Amino acid sequence: AQELTLADALSRVAHADPSVAVAAAQREAADAAIRQADIKPQDVVTVEVEDLARTGPYTPVIGTQATAWYERTWERGGKREARVSAARSEGGVTEQRSRLRQLDTLAQAQVAWVEAMTAQAEIPIMQERLALAQRLEREVARRVDRALDPLFALERARTAVAQARIAYEQAIEQSRIARASLAGWWGEGADFTLDTTAFLGVTQSTAGDAEPVDLILLNAERDAAQARARLAETNGATDPTLRAGLRYYGQGQGSGVSIVVGGAIPLGGRHAQRGNVERAEAERRAAEAEIAVVRVQAKREMDRLLAVRAAALTEIRRIDSTVLVSAERAVVLVRNGYSRGGTAFTFLEVAQAQQALIDAYGRRVSLLRQYHLDGARLDRLTGRHASLLTSAENR
Repeated sequence: AQELTLADALSRVAHADPSVAVAAAQREAADAAIRQADIKPQDVVTVEVEDLARTGPYTPVIGTQATAWYERTWERGGKREARVSAARSEGGVTEQRSRLRQLDTLAQAQVAWVEAMTAQAEIPIMQERLALAQRLEREVARRVDRALDPLFALERARTAVAQARIAYEQAIEQSRIARASLAGWWGEGADFTLDTTAFLGVTQSTAGDAEPVDLILLNAERDAAQARARLAETNGATDPTLRAGLRYYGQGQGSGVSIVVGGAIPLGGRHAQRGNVERAEAERRAAEAEIAVVRVQAKREMDRLLAVRAAALTEIRRIDSTVLVSAERAVVLVRNGYSRGGTAFTFLEVAQAQQALIDAYGRRVSLLRQYHLDGARLDRLTGRHASLLTSAENR
């Protein structure tokens, strides 16, 4: 079976994420919107026929008047450029929103990886618990045979062995379930093993100066609001329309053709667009304010996560250097004293010493779990795994 690291797992998730296809379709839609925005107003050809039918003496060919117009509108004020810029900005917003959604998926998969690693780390602890309980059971049986301990002590030892065996088997089953849950993120079987190096070997976090990745979306929304404001301003410029054509007069012997020209220009364009301009400006200011709010909130959350992880790392190191050393030594001492016979040490003291050691191992794994869960949250805030999205999009 392949040994799986966090990078391997997230790479599989990124390549199997169905939202990649959604993002691709959204990019195509955004490109189409940009192309559409670049189209200028279409020229118009108009044909008008007058006096096609009327009362009194009338002949359609002689009495009909017809006019053919060719009409063109000239855009002023940079409308087309503003439309293209607005469409491009909206496409950027859609792109960044899609990337954040994919980062959310990677963050959830990273949590599943942490849970799988935690379940994997529980197995050797439960195995050690079972081994200690079995060893104690053999020692209690020997003491009972020598009448140093009552018979119920042996039953308690056997009960502890049964409980330890159940816990060990449950740890194995929980690890299998956690691996299957992790594999479900890319839709394959759990035919892999987990590399516990990254889980057990923790280091101090250095992401304190990283910029929150959510600000990229907010910056894109601000730029889109600015583009809409610019578009609203340009829409205030009036666009003249000119037309020219030929008119046919069917007046019997006096029929003929004349050249006609005309034009139109809207009035009050800037006044008509004032509400749109004000709304776009307000949206831009709201986007800028939201950027400031999110920056402060994300910085506060990142500082909290860094502090919590630093505290957990300190406790893990103290457990490694002090607690585990002392607990392991206590188990050896009390077990040696108990095996020598006599009544200086009892079954309860041995069991308590062994449980203290198991509790220390369990506390260490619990701290590692929370450390990596906070790391997953920190990675999401900073967009640490954003490079995996690019590779998935280019596959």
